[in-house]
Amino acid sequence: MKTVDKKYVRATSVQDALDCAQHNNRHARFIAGGTDVMVNKQQGNESSEVLIDITEIKELKGITVGKDSVRLGPLVTLEEIVGSAELRKLFPALCEAAKSVGTPLIRTAATIGGNVLCENRCLYYNQSEWWREAVGYCLKCEGDICIATGGPNACFSELVSDTVPVLVSMEAKIRYFHFNGEEKFVLLKDIYTGNGVRPRLIANTDLVTDLVIPADRGYRCVFNKLRLRESLEFTSLSSSVSVDKEGKIRIALAGVDPKPVYLETEKDETVEEVSKKLLKLSRAVDNDVFSRTYRREMVKVFIEKSYKELGLI
Repeated sequence: MKTVDKKYVRATSVQDALDCAQHNNRHARFIAGGTDVMVNKQQGNESSEVLIDITEIKELKGITVGKDSVRLGPLVTLEEIVGSAELRKLFPALCEAAKSVGTPLIRTAATIGGNVLCENRCLYYNQSEWWREAVGYCLKCEGDICIATGGPNACFSELVSDTVPVLVSMEAKIRYFHFNGEEKFVLLKDIYTGNGVRPRLIANTDLVTDLVIPADRGYRCVFNKLRLRESLEFTSLSSSVSVDKEGKIRIALAGVDPKPVYLETEKDETVEEVSKKLLKLSRAVDNDVFSRTYRREMVKVFIEKSYKELGLI
């Protein structure tokens, strides 16, 4: 086990990582690519005292294609997903979503585990520390008000992961371990709380070991993303519409709520009806470069576009 009187330690096995986490408890967090964590540290939005580097843990790497499912190690990089011939054949929408993240350089470091756990974002939160101090601290940085809404009760920072909508729409599961060894294996969508201050049930010292996607349901899936530029930008709206071989339609959105907006529906519901249901579930506010009104209008545009590509209309 690594010593804990350090600000940076390297774990060489799953047990080693859990031991480090237990020793440091609430003061630590795991780090791999660091493309989210280190930026937030520079902005003063990440205060963990100890970083546990898990990039050397072989058990957390690799893509395994089985008869009924595909397992992604959390350390699989987004670039590895983009370049995987097997994933392009089975889940092309996932490859497209991964390719939409950041730039090629970022994708060579950023991991799928990090992307599904990336911190929620808000125009008033993701700024430098002196900027936040000048404008006033919000609920997400220990203030007493949501600056975007003026309300004191809820934070509406947005889930901005691009891979999450695709994974959720294909009923992916996530396996993770608490530092005391307790194992959880749940649907990915169920780890998100909807609370912008604490958006996930998974703690910083919980170690993700597997992402598992069903491979026997014949998913066809379409991904769309709204952003200012074709590279680098975080999403303002990401959508994934999937249909399985039984005709069941599953839709997931990111960028318009603190958690994935998720809906199961059937072919007999119109685009108009489905869009209205999704908008009722989403809690988008004006905390993005695009207005709340525009992002909500684009929900219907993306759903209609996806339905046409999937041959549902």
